[in-house]
Amino acid sequence: MDLKSQFDKFLADIRLTTSQEAELRDAHRLLRERLNSHATMKGVIIGDFLQGSYRRKTATRPKNDNRADVDIVVVTTLSEAEYTPQQAMNVFVPFLNTHYAGKWEFQGRSIGITMSQVSLDVVVTSAPSEILAKALRAESIRSEAALDEEDWQPSLDWVPSAMRANSLQRAGQTPQWKLDPLRIPDRDAQGWDDTNPLEQIRFTWEKNRQCSGHYVNVVKAVKWWRRINPEPKYPKGYPAEHLIGVCCPNGISSIAEGVTLALEEMVRRYEVDVALERIPVVSDHGVPAHNVLHRLTPADFKVFYEKLKPAAAIARQAFDSDSRETATQLWQKLFGTTFPLGPARGGNNEGGDGGGYSPRGGPTIIPTSGERWG
Repeated sequence: MDLKSQFDKFLADIRLTTSQEAELRDAHRLLRERLNSHATMKGVIIGDFLQGSYRRKTATRPKNDNRADVDIVVVTTLSEAEYTPQQAMNVFVPFLNTHYAGKWEFQGRSIGITMSQVSLDVVVTSAPSEILAKALRAESIRSEAALDEEDWQPSLDWVPSAMRANSLQRAGQTPQWKLDPLRIPDRDAQGWDDTNPLEQIRFTWEKNRQCSGHYVNVVKAVKWWRRINPEPKYPKGYPAEHLIGVCCPNGISSIAEGVTLALEEMVRRYEVDVALERIPVVSDHGVPAHNVLHRLTPADFKVFYEKLKPAAAIARQAFDSDSRETATQLWQKLFGTTFPLGPARGGNNEGGDGGGYSPRGGPTIIPTSGERWG
């Protein structure tokens, strides 16, 4: 049972609010404007773009009074041969003291800026190759709207639909780039490390397209389940999202189906790792040598896995239930009281007294046109 209207209400209550979206947008735009107009920094910066769950459209509403956050990658001309990670971050200090005095701090791999309503993470990179530097200035990388467009692709001449000369102008004609990793400073390790946020963005865009627009909402729902099941602390954030991405199959036709199949696949796929008391090897997108679970211990992953099993069983019961009342109760058992209960009686279609769900009507078929991002 898909329960589309109940999931729509649930998602409306767990995604960022309109005001939070506006605060994040205003904050990152102001930061980027300040960086690119600063007397010193504008000579150091090659380009900037957004990354993280805000950019990938997988962010959920912050817990309690926590601030919503946004990550900004700042690509620089700083050479790894000339700058240590700490020295590279130090270049930003005069700018930070001018515009964000008392509000910033160095973090292990970024610079955190805490505002009254939002938090900003500035991720500094070293100088990329000339080819990649040219690519990073393209509208397909810098545009905030890029991933909302159905024909987005990381190429030199792609532009958002609002910037096209007419409705017939399509996506760029140049080939998509191979999204090579960038290098970021790691103060704790005292070295530079590979990262590939653009490949993570591309994966998310393609996965969402293959899932008819449901994928990013499946991620939000499962991340919410993790919030109400906070032990163990890890995996959370991007590592948890990555697991959902590799376990959620393409071609899902609803959020309920995606959540059910993703949880079941995680249980199936990692059973042997738990039995052998080891951490699964899950390669990061664009940096295959990185295991996104490297910070976990085998004990942490086992605790996480033991919570996955009953969660997957509850999701399966809810998805297979022919009773709207039973299904909504089961989804609420999984997601907490934020998930709305459905009417106790009535019909089985959307709308009307008994509305609130769409019964399953057969095997999943990949639609020919996608929905927009959630």
